[in-house]
Amino acid sequence: MAEVKNLAINYKTVEDFKKFREYGAQELQMTKELEGNMIDADINSPFYGIYVGDNLAARMCLYTKEDKHQPIFDPPHDYMVIWKLEVLEKYHGKGFGSELIEYAKSFDMPIKAISRQNARPFFEKHGFETLKYDIERDMADDPLVWYPKGYVLNQ
Repeated sequence: MAEVKNLAINYKTVEDFKKFREYGAQELQMTKELEGNMIDADINSPFYGIYVGDNLAARMCLYTKEDKHQPIFDPPHDYMVIWKLEVLEKYHGKGFGSELIEYAKSFDMPIKAISRQNARPFFEKHGFETLKYDIERDMADDPLVWYPKGYVLNQ
């Protein structure tokens, strides 16, 4: 079992993210998001990752979102968002993506995930399903959601 670590918002993490830019999917880059947050060093980092030795092998952005302006749940309540989960190709098949998903599930809140790079089957394997609400505003994002055990949907 791999250890999921909260990634500090600092120059070392920027260097680790640059490896993803070189070897990962261009659509999933997070270097600019990380560098933009380095100005405010007091914020909690939304970035999580798994290291193999000194190498960042897998990462994701995970944060809590308030469900009040354009609610997706009935009744509206906070939920987690997984954004840009990525495992470098040479680490595929080692369970690191699954470890990141299980870490997110440990918060015991509904999780919205955006399926990119044909990742829908991966998320569905982990219990995510199509988000049932006015999908038109998120059509391009291909949103999926996971509900904690015992969660009751009022729709």
